[in-house]
Amino acid sequence: MGDDSEWMKLPIDQKCEHKLWKARLNGYEEALKLFQKIDDEKSPEWSKYLGLIKKFVTDSNAVAQLKGLEAALAYVENAHVAGKTTGEVASGVVNKVFNQPKARAKELGEDICLMYIEIEKGEAVQEELLKGLDNKNPKIIVACIETLRKALSEFGSKIISLKPIIKVLPKLFESREKAVRDEAKLLAVEIYRWIRDALRPPLQNINSVQLKELEEEWIKVSSAAPKQTRFLRSQQELKAKFEQQQGLGGDADGGDDDEEEVVPQVDAYELLEAVEILSKLPKDFYEKIEAKKWQERKEALEAVELLVKNPKLESGDYADLVKALKKVVGKDTNVMLVALAAKCLAGLATGLRKKFGQYAGHVVPTILEKFKEKKPQVVQALQEAIDAIFLTTTLQNISEDILAVMDNKNPTIKQQTSLFIARSFRHCTPSTLPKSLLKPFCAALLKHINDSAPEVRDAGFEALGTALKVAGEKAVNPFLADVDKLKLDRIKECAEKVELVYGKKPGGPAEKKEGKPITGKTAALPGPAGDKETKDAATRPGPLKKTSAVKAGVPPKKGKPATSAGTGGAGTKGKKGPETKEIFESELSIEVCEEKAAAVLPASCIQQLDSGNWKERLACMEEFQKAVELMERSEMPCQALVRMLAKKPGWKETNFQVMQMKLHIVALIAQKGNFSKTSAQVVLDGLVDKVGDVKCGTNAKEAMTAIAEACQLPWTAEQVVAMAFSQKNPKNQSETLNWLSNAIKEFGFSGLNVKAFISNVKTALAATNPAVRTSAITLLGVMYLYVGPSLRMFFEDEKPALLSQIDAEFEKMQGQTAPAPTRGISRHNVGGGGDDGEEEEQEEVGNDVVDLLPRTDIGDKITAELVSKIGDKNWKIRKEGLDEVTSIINEAKFIQPNIGELPAALKGRLNDSNKILVQQTLSILQQLATAMGPNIKQYVKNLGIPVITVLGDSKNNVRAAALATVNAWAEQTGMKEWLEGEDLSEELKKENPFLRQELLGWLAEKLPALRSVPSDLLLCVPHLYSCLEDRNGDVRKKAQDALPFFMMHLGFEKMAKATGKLKPTSKDQVLAMLEKAKANMPAKPAPLAKTSSRVVGGAAPAKFQPASAFADDLGSNTMEPKPDLKKAKAGGLSSKTKGVQGKKVISKPNLKEDDDKSGPIFIIVPNGKEQRMKEEKALKVLKWNFTTPRDEYIEQLKTQMSTCVAKWLQDEMFHADFQHHNKALTVMIEHLESEKDGVISCLDLILKWLTLRFFDTNTSVLMKALEYLKLLFNLLNQEEYHLTENEASSFIPYLILKVGEPKDVIRKDVRAILNRMCLIYPASKMFPFIMEGTKSKNSKQRAECLEELGCLVESYGMNVCQPTPGKALKEMATHIGDRDNTVRNAALNTIVTVYNVHGDQVFKLIGNLSEKDMSMLEERIKRSAKRPTSAPVRQAEEKPQRTQNMSANASMMRKGQAEDMSSKLNQNRNMGSHSETTHSVPREFQLDLDEIENDNGTVRCEMPALVQHKLDDIFEPVLIPEPKIRAVSPHFDDMHSNTASTINFVISQVASGDINTSIQALTQIDEVLKQEDKAEAMSGHIDQFLIATFMQLRLIYNTHMADEKLDKDEIVRLYSCIIGSMITLFQIESLAREASTGVLKDLMHGLITLMLDSRVEDLEEGEQVIRSVNLLVVKVLEKSDQTNILSALLVLLQDSLLATASSPKFAELVMKCLWRMVRLLPETINSINLDRILLDIHIFMKVFPKEKLKQCKSEFPIRTLKTLLHTLCKLKGPKILDHLTMIDNKNESELEAHLCRVMKHAMDQTGKADKDTEKGASRIEEKASKAKVNDILAEIFKKIGSKENTKEGLAELYEYKKKYSDADIEPFLKNSSQFFQSYVERGLRLIETEREGKGRIATSTGISTQMEGTCVPASTHTVSSTIGNTNGEEVGPSVYLERLKILRQRCGLDNAKQEDRPPLTSLLSKPTLPTVASSTDMLHSKLSQLRESREQYQHLDLDSNQTHSSGIGTTLASPSSAAANIDDLKKRLERIKSSRK
Repeated sequence: MGDDSEWMKLPIDQKCEHKLWKARLNGYEEALKLFQKIDDEKSPEWSKYLGLIKKFVTDSNAVAQLKGLEAALAYVENAHVAGKTTGEVASGVVNKVFNQPKARAKELGEDICLMYIEIEKGEAVQEELLKGLDNKNPKIIVACIETLRKALSEFGSKIISLKPIIKVLPKLFESREKAVRDEAKLLAVEIYRWIRDALRPPLQNINSVQLKELEEEWIKVSSAAPKQTRFLRSQQELKAKFEQQQGLGGDADGGDDDEEEVVPQVDAYELLEAVEILSKLPKDFYEKIEAKKWQERKEALEAVELLVKNPKLESGDYADLVKALKKVVGKDTNVMLVALAAKCLAGLATGLRKKFGQYAGHVVPTILEKFKEKKPQVVQALQEAIDAIFLTTTLQNISEDILAVMDNKNPTIKQQTSLFIARSFRHCTPSTLPKSLLKPFCAALLKHINDSAPEVRDAGFEALGTALKVAGEKAVNPFLADVDKLKLDRIKECAEKVELVYGKKPGGPAEKKEGKPITGKTAALPGPAGDKETKDAATRPGPLKKTSAVKAGVPPKKGKPATSAGTGGAGTKGKKGPETKEIFESELSIEVCEEKAAAVLPASCIQQLDSGNWKERLACMEEFQKAVELMERSEMPCQALVRMLAKKPGWKETNFQVMQMKLHIVALIAQKGNFSKTSAQVVLDGLVDKVGDVKCGTNAKEAMTAIAEACQLPWTAEQVVAMAFSQKNPKNQSETLNWLSNAIKEFGFSGLNVKAFISNVKTALAATNPAVRTSAITLLGVMYLYVGPSLRMFFEDEKPALLSQIDAEFEKMQGQTAPAPTRGISRHNVGGGGDDGEEEEQEEVGNDVVDLLPRTDIGDKITAELVSKIGDKNWKIRKEGLDEVTSIINEAKFIQPNIGELPAALKGRLNDSNKILVQQTLSILQQLATAMGPNIKQYVKNLGIPVITVLGDSKNNVRAAALATVNAWAEQTGMKEWLEGEDLSEELKKENPFLRQELLGWLAEKLPALRSVPSDLLLCVPHLYSCLEDRNGDVRKKAQDALPFFMMHLGFEKMAKATGKLKPTSKDQVLAMLEKAKANMPAKPAPLAKTSSRVVGGAAPAKFQPASAFADDLGSNTMEPKPDLKKAKAGGLSSKTKGVQGKKVISKPNLKEDDDKSGPIFIIVPNGKEQRMKEEKALKVLKWNFTTPRDEYIEQLKTQMSTCVAKWLQDEMFHADFQHHNKALTVMIEHLESEKDGVISCLDLILKWLTLRFFDTNTSVLMKALEYLKLLFNLLNQEEYHLTENEASSFIPYLILKVGEPKDVIRKDVRAILNRMCLIYPASKMFPFIMEGTKSKNSKQRAECLEELGCLVESYGMNVCQPTPGKALKEMATHIGDRDNTVRNAALNTIVTVYNVHGDQVFKLIGNLSEKDMSMLEERIKRSAKRPTSAPVRQAEEKPQRTQNMSANASMMRKGQAEDMSSKLNQNRNMGSHSETTHSVPREFQLDLDEIENDNGTVRCEMPALVQHKLDDIFEPVLIPEPKIRAVSPHFDDMHSNTASTINFVISQVASGDINTSIQALTQIDEVLKQEDKAEAMSGHIDQFLIATFMQLRLIYNTHMADEKLDKDEIVRLYSCIIGSMITLFQIESLAREASTGVLKDLMHGLITLMLDSRVEDLEEGEQVIRSVNLLVVKVLEKSDQTNILSALLVLLQDSLLATASSPKFAELVMKCLWRMVRLLPETINSINLDRILLDIHIFMKVFPKEKLKQCKSEFPIRTLKTLLHTLCKLKGPKILDHLTMIDNKNESELEAHLCRVMKHAMDQTGKADKDTEKGASRIEEKASKAKVNDILAEIFKKIGSKENTKEGLAELYEYKKKYSDADIEPFLKNSSQFFQSYVERGLRLIETEREGKGRIATSTGISTQMEGTCVPASTHTVSSTIGNTNGEEVGPSVYLERLKILRQRCGLDNAKQEDRPPLTSLLSKPTLPTVASSTDMLHSKLSQLRESREQYQHLDLDSNQTHSSGIGTTLASPSSAAANIDDLKKRLERIKSSRK
């Protein structure tokens, strides 16, 4: 028992794993209790058991296993995390539980599986169970089948997917085990219960006895629909409903409704395996089918018939097969074969379903024509075939072919076609049978019911009856208006007999449901589908036009309302209710009219109508008008009244006053009465006659508008225009056209008959009177707004001059949107339901117009000969054929869709081996799309998809052509056709990287604009996923880009579900990408497009306005409410902006509002801002980054604001009306001072909201916003707040947009704000944002941004230029060539500013400029030097402000921190750093030397007496006071709220001079690094930390070690802290990689110096320190970014070899590091940027050519270099030579030659010793170098000769002579003047003495000189030698004064008058040797951060000293040395003197 007690003490989870079964049993029991006890499903307890549950179920001990199963079941039921265990546990259950003899175990196993299904893990369980069916143990198979059956019976077929189960059923029926077969039978019965007969086809091949047994069982299955009885966790509401029903007693009422929901209809077809039959066709099929003997043809057909019996066929290219069968059906004389071929076609259509759709158009006409056969079996076969084919396509697609056959003379054809139409209609629903389709069909069928043949009549009745049943009476009745009662009854009788496929209830109820308001509208069109269909229909030309009933212009016949007559192809879409009823009244005789008028008008009025006295007539009119005004609408006899007005003198009235009254009365009658077209015809003639009249014209127009409102514009306009052009008066014509232009704007364009207008407009354009022509062109402009570019097609044959006028008018209209219709709405919109109809009509206009183009039929030109030419073997003949096609299409311009055999012929050419022909074919297809217009739809499947295949071509230009073609097609067809079916997914399936990336790119471009997509898009998703993991990076990128757009249409759920079939590893990756895409998913454009076209677009056709731009949203419409917009609102239209911001317009009564408004407006949410930043960083919310703000951004901002902005203020801020925004801003300004903290806590949101205001077009809001911003930034500056990166990046770019505003005031304000921003955000960070602004398209913005950059450089020196001054200047210089003058000037001025700061260096930084630009720049620089500047004033104003801001920037300290730090010092430093970069003399006091030189006047110069300085005190010994150091409190959290500045602060302490402070800081950083979750915070600060660390190392080396007073243990402690924290850092690879080259170089330098420090070895623990440094170095080499460290080591080696004073040991250690790197190369080679490494090697070899290396004392360097290069060559092979891209001039070093040698050697490896090769090579090199020498020398002398580069040239010549001592420079000097020769010799001597002197200084200071420019901090006692000058100018006394100043400052002595002295940097010069930007450059960018938190000022100074001493030198800083300037001045003075003599 002793053992027992052991395990009894263990915790539960350990017991469960114990090796004793009893212990496990006990563990399981306790676990079971525990699991039942835990309430919280998310409790952390559950996670402990995640890995154990599998062991629970697979326990080897049967007793324990039972308990384990019970516990596992409890776990799965209750634990939130249980889903993670599904796969392993289910597999354990299948393999280890189902084979147990105990029934209980098996039961529990089943329960566990079912429980997993309940927790939504059905797929995984099903997968395991299906795997179990392959197990060898029959017990397991039986149990798996049983579990599947139970699952299906309980969860239903919606959750358990049946396809995979049905797939394995037949195999189970073949099992040898009876138990398996029996269980399979039960499963089959269960499946049958759910899907009924769909199960039959898959099981048709099982054993007949089994099938019979099954049939018997199936009969017994109850016919009631099965119901789901167990529910998933997500279906709890269903479960509740189900339980409620059970409670009510079984199947209560609710049963019916649920039925549809619970049982999905399973399509048997879906469950079948597709069979591939094309390859199984007999080899000689195509020959046999053409054979002469009918028996052979029959054999061929029978073979096909056998194959197509397969119920589901694999998709493929069936075009040839279909063509062959079609030929048999159409041409074969043997009717038996016709029937057989028809059967084959039917089989193909059934097997392929939708995939057969592309061939339907070819076959349908042939079959319909063939109905002329009388034989019943042929007719039956043809019927079956055409019915099967109909199901593969839509009625829409084949409607033309059917309508074409309807007029056939053969009665059998007519009869069969009508019957086919009737059968087809049964498959339709109201939405797939829209009015536009019904109309042509009804018109054709009406002819049939009047046919002489009775069978044709019957068939016609049946078809019409079916239509009536499907679409409802309301839709069909308008077309049956002329049918007599008998026939109508017959149609209705047929309708009652019809049974529909979709079980639609009879027409009546559907109609009632529709509700009255939209009487004239179809009951169809629910949603976009209907919309689209109608549109398509409208675009069909051909027969449709013939049948479109009476044209509207004709007076109505047979009492039929004239509106229902079609105007043009699309009809006017029977207008809304009221009109339709009273549009027409019969003409009344004049007597009747007089009677009616007498009843309502005073008698006197009627008598005086034709009085001879005009005054009486006028009085009569006044009475008439009064009477009309008082009449009610119902009792006004409009026709009678207008006939009275037209009575003599009528419209010939001569007195204009009477006439004006008359016209006014007509308008009144039209407005107030029920005015009919008959009445209108009485008056219109007269109105048109007066429209041109000067006095009466306006009244006439008013009357016409009123009539248009009463009788609709389309009709009125047509009448008016026809009348105007039937008379000769040009004034009337032009005024009529003007009226029409206006009317269109007011009424919208819907229903207008474009064609009729166009003919009249053409007449007008040809008119002689210019006014008529102008009016016509204006009218065209207005039409263009609605119709779009297609309007131009009608006028292409006009004269060029006229055409250019039209184009100019169109140009004006471009970009404008059509105004919202303001008239003609109120009546139509009676019930508010008309909206939809309106929308649709508007959209149709565009297509209508295209439809009206006269189209040519080119069918007969596509001859068989042409088709064979295109398919010829000889490419030239093929080309001829294609040329012919091009010319045919060009001639025809617009063509009908009938193009015969052309599609097949062109398709063949798309994969032509000759790429030129492929391109030609593509351009033909592009032409074809434009020529055929929307009718090209029908060719998408057989021509469009093959074009997509061409996107996979390897040639770029072919792909581009294919893409252009696809786009041209899609523009005509819309995207639906492309996305339907499997074609697109088949293309995406192909593993061709080009095809994939082009196709995905195309989809990513098209999908966002679609409102809805066919469900078939889902088929592309699996292939999209495989693209996400494609080998090709471009494919992966494109797939990622397309992901959000797929998700936008399919939804995240579906997409996530589709990952189920991926491998687990892939699945995780894809799901992660999906999550990411979910965050970026754009919103669907649907609702927006709808509202937009209402208000903005008026009638903008969808085609020309893809998803209306968001810019409109917040653009003009929102901001400037136009009067008509308000009217539109009143007319019941929702204004668009309301849609956008979703705010209510009605505001509360005032009292309440005021109550609400007390209290703060900004609520402080603790950590709210930090949380928002985190969310944005983690992409949980959209990143604030857009070109125009989309809806989702606005919504997101609203949500974020809701927690921290007062509700009432938020309502104002997001109101639709701009005045409310102004209010909000006023409130915000008022509360600014009082709520500082609130403002700061919401700052990010406030700034984001302000960016939205920048997109408004309302100036007042903008001005207000800018005013607020100024105040805000002032406040932030006072509070010493600094913008976070997040706030800056989501605000500054948008502010910069406004710099380009046209209004000066705004530009000024924005500039002022930018200026203030520099006080709260570092100028160097502002710089890139402004730089980005210079890339804008807006020239004003470019110019202003350039100016601002100039100001920044002027105020802050070159350090603001980011990323480097060189790059920034190059970028600025590109603008010198800008096409805009102001931009050019701004660019020049900015560079001049830089020049003033930076001198001649500018030209170097800018690099190459074109001659023109360069000359402009030089000219400008000259001018600026001469101009006596007026600038000082401005500078004076700006400088103090900027300077003060510098100090804020530099200290970057929160309040209260180190405030006592002498601000004076700070000021001084700033003045210093400012002047550092400028000439020390202000420009206004400089000498204008050029002027003086040229001035020959004699002027006496008085020399002033020199000031005598007392220099004695310089030689006095200096008393060095003790530096005072204050300790630093480690508790800095309270001072620094955000992490970044905390880290900055701690890092700044690392470099502290106080050892304890430094140690404290290091331990804090070490702690952060050791905690995984916090280490990330260091990211971005690594360089800064390393800089601080090696500064500390230098401080120890130079200061602490030399300090006798210091305890050496302290130093060891400090060393161990530094090394410890560095080791921790370099173990975190992600952070280690952030270290940059310059920093690594200095770090390695520091560490190696430390290893070599003999003083350390003498310390007690010195050995230990050096060992750990060793370890650290190894870590640094392995973990940091391999490119950076290699690069750093190479530069370090170069430096150490150059430095005379550095020990050989140092270089040796550097080389050892390099060897270690070489050993690592094989693993790391792929992560290395070779181009950069080779550049470094190149630079190294340039400085150290081989000769020079060989002179080294040791052979190590040359061996190291060779080994490195050799290794690189070995690893990369010949490819290594492709990596020399970064080297500008490869000839400068021997790198390339060396690589080639190594490669060559590797290639021919002839065994010769290396040496020979090298000797040979060096010989060759010598020859080559001789030739090169001359070039090099020539180059050098050229430099010496030029004024600017003379110094540089001399230095180079000196170097050159030193390197090649035998070089002969005589020949170059011979040809030059004596003066030049002596100048050169003198120069060389000077350099020599300088260099030697410098060497001496260096050695005497006792510090290793590194390469110039690297910064060695000066210790307190010694001075860094880097101050020594490189170009050998003399070191003047000012340098020493400067040093003295620094020393004094460091020791705490006062430096008075610091500003007076020339700054140090102006005395430094630029090193000539190429350097790596060392860490000190980094110091510049990091300095501001370091300073932010520095406490002891002497360190601050240490820093600034370092910056002085080197930084600017290295970042190409100082212009040219002071000494150089002095030289220059001396020379100039000499010249001046000599000229004066």
